[in-house]
Amino acid sequence: MTEYALEISGLTKRHRDFELKDVSLQLPRGFVLGLIGPNGAGKTTILKLILNLIARDAGTVRVLGLDNLEDEVEMKKRVGFVFDAPCFFGDATLESYRRAIAPFYPTWDEDRFDRLVGEFGLTRRKKFKALSHGMKTKFALALALSHEADLLILDEPTSGLDPVFRRELLDLLSGVLQDERKSVIFSTHIVTDLERIADYVAFLREGRLVFSLPQDELVESWGVVKGDAAIIEAVDRSHCRGIRRGAFGVELLTSDVTAARRAVGGDAIVERATLEDIMVLMAGEENHAA
Repeated sequence: MTEYALEISGLTKRHRDFELKDVSLQLPRGFVLGLIGPNGAGKTTILKLILNLIARDAGTVRVLGLDNLEDEVEMKKRVGFVFDAPCFFGDATLESYRRAIAPFYPTWDEDRFDRLVGEFGLTRRKKFKALSHGMKTKFALALALSHEADLLILDEPTSGLDPVFRRELLDLLSGVLQDERKSVIFSTHIVTDLERIADYVAFLREGRLVFSLPQDELVESWGVVKGDAAIIEAVDRSHCRGIRRGAFGVELLTSDVTAARRAVGGDAIVERATLEDIMVLMAGEENHAA
């Protein structure tokens, strides 16, 4: 029987000018889920609903087998989270935050925190407001990784970080995942990061979940066809997931790259789709109907 780190069913949240509607997805334990989509698609809203930071209008959320409302305290003991803009008062020192936060987690590992602080180049006596954006993110990561969390929720954790630390962070997450019971939800616009570590990819657009699929399936089956407008007629439209027209031709995203190659022969270029291709080609207005 499959154990799930996350089970979402019918999740809905209405704002004045936005609605997250009827989102359902699952993440088996021991895997990484990457959330992608344009700005305002609903990625951060989902993460806040998982943590019960905002109230839902409908749906259910289970985290590590626990109902996130009825078992909220126990659930949060087992979750580590980092948001794109860490919310800490600026005048407090990093050490004062460590003393305040550690007692909430029975599994807090002081040795691990100390090691991460050193690796990230942080100074405990420094005030939070004196940190750069990247260093603030590193501090939030040090906190999230120091209590043996079974689920890490990361919202744009690599935003504003230099490429060297982004690579180090991905290596660090890979190390965490050596424990096959630990899982990660990773929301980001830097989709090349997800290509390195994500097992599943969920694409959101205007508050709707368009798909949630294994990354292996996307890599093997999805492709981009590049050519003139006639390719639209040649490719099976039931597999079309996005179209972009330009001055010099058309790019068409297909979920069956093998069938597309057969259909167009040598009259068009057919390439495997990257996550960036998928996000760009599915995000345009024309692609809603497709």
